[in-house]
Amino acid sequence: MFRHPAMEEEYILGRTRVTGIEALEEHVRSGRGVVAALPHMGNWDHAGAWITLRGIPLTTVAQRLRPESLFQRFTAYRESLGMEVLPLTGGTSNTVGTLARRLRGGGLVCLLADRAIGGTGLEVEFFGERARVPSGPAALAMNTGAALMPVSLWYDGPYWNIRVHDEIPVAEGATRAERLHTTTQELVRVFEGAIARHPEDWHMLQPVFSSDHGPSSREPSGTASRDAVPGTTDGGWKTGMPAADGVEDGNGIGENRYERDERNG
Repeated sequence: MFRHPAMEEEYILGRTRVTGIEALEEHVRSGRGVVAALPHMGNWDHAGAWITLRGIPLTTVAQRLRPESLFQRFTAYRESLGMEVLPLTGGTSNTVGTLARRLRGGGLVCLLADRAIGGTGLEVEFFGERARVPSGPAALAMNTGAALMPVSLWYDGPYWNIRVHDEIPVAEGATRAERLHTTTQELVRVFEGAIARHPEDWHMLQPVFSSDHGPSSREPSGTASRDAVPGTTDGGWKTGMPAADGVEDGNGIGENRYERDERNG
């Protein structure tokens, strides 16, 4: 991944095959924000570098790592690719409030969204099993009016592949929690199809299904994620990848935290 800064722009652009990007770009051009929600597939750093070379800046969130020098190194690396990287905790500004402002200003926010830290989050059906996933992407779309667009990534020989899937409309429902849960379930359905087509490119190295977590981490299906503020969890591993990866999966940007931080941000 650290080879990216040494790659020529023409190489990155020429080795990338993309479908569905037109709708995302049209939203941004029209002033409507986009929440791009991704599973741990392919090379998301490359996808971020590619979209910034297309002239669309993006904002993402990084889990604060220990030691601090490691966190700073990963942050500096992603910023060198053209990304705005916000710390989940310990920053000088309100991260969730900043994400909301970027979206309301017509910006692009990218979040990994196929596994929730420590088994918290919304419980949905995922490949026939119950699994906990972050509610942050759906909550941000619901509260800002941004388009929620799944994105899948995979390799094909020498090419990086990016597919921007159709927008997932925020679901109707009798309650806010019901709308959030239904929208998140629809997002996961898209992830299922993408992963099934390219299972070798799904880099999920941590437990994802509810049965893999202890009973103390479980919540009733359809409820918003707990107001957790994850740091270095699971014995030093971040959600889905080793802690050295440093990308936050949006779990701390769930319904309860969103509401609180919008008021304070």
